[in-house]
Amino acid sequence: MDDTLWGTRNTRGEWTPHRRAAYAPLLDWPPRPAATAKWFVHGYLLPWNAVYAAVAIGAYFVATPSTATMREFAPGWIAVVLVRNLAIVIAWFGLFHWRLYRRRHQDIRFKYNARWPRTSDRFLFGSQTRENVFWALVSGVPIATAYEVLGHWLFANGHVPWLQWSSNPVWFVALMLLVPLWREVHFYWVHRLIHVPAIYRRVHALHHRYTNPGPWSGLSMHPLEHLVYNSAAAIHWIVPSHPIHMMFNLVHLTMAPAPGHAGFETIELGAEHGIDTGGLNHYLHHKYFEVNYADGAIPFDRWFGSFHDGSPEAHAAMKQRLAARNVVTTEDASA
Repeated sequence: MDDTLWGTRNTRGEWTPHRRAAYAPLLDWPPRPAATAKWFVHGYLLPWNAVYAAVAIGAYFVATPSTATMREFAPGWIAVVLVRNLAIVIAWFGLFHWRLYRRRHQDIRFKYNARWPRTSDRFLFGSQTRENVFWALVSGVPIATAYEVLGHWLFANGHVPWLQWSSNPVWFVALMLLVPLWREVHFYWVHRLIHVPAIYRRVHALHHRYTNPGPWSGLSMHPLEHLVYNSAAAIHWIVPSHPIHMMFNLVHLTMAPAPGHAGFETIELGAEHGIDTGGLNHYLHHKYFEVNYADGAIPFDRWFGSFHDGSPEAHAAMKQRLAARNVVTTEDASA
């Protein structure tokens, strides 16, 4: 594919798509039913949420211990869940990294930043990628697994309301469709919380070391950030649901950061086709820090004045807003 048909690259090597970052038409006013229906199929269900749901359902039926087994905490079944989650993350993130960064299948076509992640003493093990893998596997997956293990134990012992397919199939499906929206609500408010200066310096600054993110950067966080990030799964301790809903939530939490941090606008599939990563909004957040705390269907940033669509006008508005708060912009930060 020729990325010059879809965007431009400046003298610094930064590629900017012709299209602007945007939110889904779901909450537009006046409503746009046709656009919303199209987005629901080709923006919400496909390409990514359907994959995450399929992985969660498959993992539940194929690689999750029985409910009876999970009534008691025991190292055996907990290890099964941990190993399964490690396998999913290594396979998923490894696929993105291998194709885009190791094999460099499409070189820098559609890559926002023309540079590749650096090796530097500022990173653990002298490499951004190695640091990213370390935090993802040593902190991210175990903490997500801890939420899952606790959730399974609560379900197995009847400590939380269990929604069965047979009792209400409509609500069962509706909850599956609502999980990604809940993820957006939770992520936005948690994200704003960890940008509070005192918390940012001690916790979230680790994740913002990656101004030129790669796939593994998505799960590379401080353990305390992993703790609050994965707390989205705690809603299933309150709202009647099924372990499949909880697993979909957790799979979404662990898998979605890969395309979102891939660093590419499009993953090429042949000479004329590609898959949109949906990562532009969040790439701009990593580039400028104080914009686009959310992305997807719910326009929180538009409502609260922190939206940046990649245009010169939005950039000027951001600089004016930050100047009024005496915040130094980060547009010249480098990885």
